[in-house]
Amino acid sequence: MPRPPAAPGRRPNEVRIIGGAWKRTRLPVADKPGLRPTPDRVRETLFNWLGQDLNGWRCVDAFAGTGALGLEAASRGAAQVVLVEQDPELVSALRALKAKLSAETVEVRRANGLSVLLEFGGAGLDLVFLDPPFDADLFGKAVAAAVPALREGGLLYLESPTEWKDAQAQAAGLSVVRHLKAGAVHAHLLRPPSP
Repeated sequence: MPRPPAAPGRRPNEVRIIGGAWKRTRLPVADKPGLRPTPDRVRETLFNWLGQDLNGWRCVDAFAGTGALGLEAASRGAAQVVLVEQDPELVSALRALKAKLSAETVEVRRANGLSVLLEFGGAGLDLVFLDPPFDADLFGKAVAAAVPALREGGLLYLESPTEWKDAQAQAAGLSVVRHLKAGAVHAHLLRPPSP
C-alpha cells in the first residue's frame, strides 16, 4: 500500500524525535513492506502518558524498525535502550543513527525480538515497546515474552490493528492503563497488576 503524500513543508519518508536531547532529529523511513513507524503525534501522546523524563529507565524496543520509539526514550534520558531489528538494512541505518547521535546508552542488535525479550526475562525492565508487523500475528507471543522481562510497576507499550480490551489484557497478565486509536493503529499502555 503506498504511503500518503507528505504534509506540506515535510520531507517524505521520515519521522522526527519529538522531545529530549535529540528533539527535532529526523529519522529516515526506508521504503520497506510492513515498515510502519509510530507517527509523531502518537509518540507525543505516548510520552505525555509516560512523563517527559525517563531518566534511568531500562527499555527494549523489540521490533525497532526506524528506532523512533527507542530513540525517543533515549533522547529523554533512558539509561539503557536496546533496539532489536532483523532486517540488515534497517540495522545498518540504526547503527548509523546511533553513531550520529553519539548515543552511548543505545545498543543495536540484529536479532529476533521475541528471542531477545526471552533473554531479558527477570531483568527488571522499566519499559518494553512492542510494535510488530501487523500482518505477522505476533502480538500474543510478543506480549507473553515481554511480561516476564518487566520490573514490578514496569510498562508495556503495544501497537496493534485492533484494540486490546481489558479481558484480553488480563488474560496476558496485564491491565490497560491507556488506549488511543489513531487511524488504523491502536496504541496501548499496559502494566502488570500490582501484587
